[in-house]
Amino acid sequence: MDAPEQPQAPEASRLTRLLIEFYEKFSSWEHGVVRESGLTLPQMHTLEILGADGDLRMTELAARMGVTTGSLTVLVDRLERGGYVARKPHETDRRSIRVGLTEEGARLFAEHHALHERLTGELLCALSPEEAAQFAGLLERLSACL
Repeated sequence: MDAPEQPQAPEASRLTRLLIEFYEKFSSWEHGVVRESGLTLPQMHTLEILGADGDLRMTELAARMGVTTGSLTVLVDRLERGGYVARKPHETDRRSIRVGLTEEGARLFAEHHALHERLTGELLCALSPEEAAQFAGLLERLSACL
């Protein structure tokens, strides 16, 4: 199978500008929402991953977040002190530790997730159902490239 043809330079430049603009707007929204929670953005992302995926090994969580296990340890320590996550022994591997949300962490995740759902709903108002389905498929394909 041949590699897909790359976009023409002017179209690639336009797409680059649009991606940056969208990222900046989304990032600004995200920082504003997270700031109200009293957590940092990496802390909230940790809660988001655990809320969506359930308990994870530290190595799995670090890989999902794109950080080292050393950096994650500091982050989890702070979340644990705040009462948002708890470390638990792995059921079958005594060498592994799993991290999961506490009741307070699950509450904060649900609250934050609802804000994401609301934003998604607002964004989808600009698209037809067919365009929304296409957009979701494109995002999956693009995410797989990263």
